[in-house]
Amino acid sequence: MSVAAEPIVPVVDAPARYAHWTPIILGAVIATALSSIMLAFAATIGLGVTSTAPTWRDASVALVLLSGLYLIIQAVISFGVGGYIAGRTRTARAAAHVSETEHRDGLHGLAAWGLAVMLGALLAALVGSAAITRSNSTLPAARSSAAEPLLSYELDRLFRPSRRPANVDLAAERAEAGRILLTTSSHSGIAADDRAYLVQMVAGTTGLTVADAEKRADTAVANAKAAIDRSRRSTVILAFSVATALLLGAVIAWAAAAAGGRHRDGGPMPGWLDGMV
Repeated sequence: MSVAAEPIVPVVDAPARYAHWTPIILGAVIATALSSIMLAFAATIGLGVTSTAPTWRDASVALVLLSGLYLIIQAVISFGVGGYIAGRTRTARAAAHVSETEHRDGLHGLAAWGLAVMLGALLAALVGSAAITRSNSTLPAARSSAAEPLLSYELDRLFRPSRRPANVDLAAERAEAGRILLTTSSHSGIAADDRAYLVQMVAGTTGLTVADAEKRADTAVANAKAAIDRSRRSTVILAFSVATALLLGAVIAWAAAAAGGRHRDGGPMPGWLDGMV
């Protein structure tokens, strides 16, 4: 019984190079640009529906899940377009088998995905470094704390004065109290001596009685623990969504590049893409 030979794709001659960087860079740049546009669009909508109040940061789980779902959708679209362009614009080698051609097209889409991820990470690092430069990171360690952005409202309420002259600088006290409140998220919780010191600090800086300072400190500890837990849950969901979006983006970039190669060679398109091109 004779075995049918694998069909040959008639394409033009090209240099014997495995990777063609021009379509890879083109696909990566377009994927990064499209992803940036879609994220900017989402950020604009987010600014329209969110509140500037610091107590609103306990966003619902549904909103966080919706944000994660949007991250996945935008990754599928942007990496799919970038992968398709990388495969569509690649010059295939002459007389290559169909399976080998699709394999090379898929690798070009995957390379475009990897380059787009690095470009996106670079842009995020630049934006993050600019934001950090404008923050209070230049303050001495004793006057700064990682708790300030997250627990700023709790610290405001903690040191709200009862009898205190105006314009008193409490940066060092707020930073120290913030570092103490961060320990509420540990497995053992806030230590007894830290709690006693926090009560003493509040009483000394606000003019409250020890009993009132103790009530205020306990309220701040409970609110800080709840705020940290909410922030941790949201961060876990978003981080998982980003990882899922990147992995799905790699798969989509490979498949879209292979589909782009078939479109380039005049071959049949897959059903999921046939109506789009």
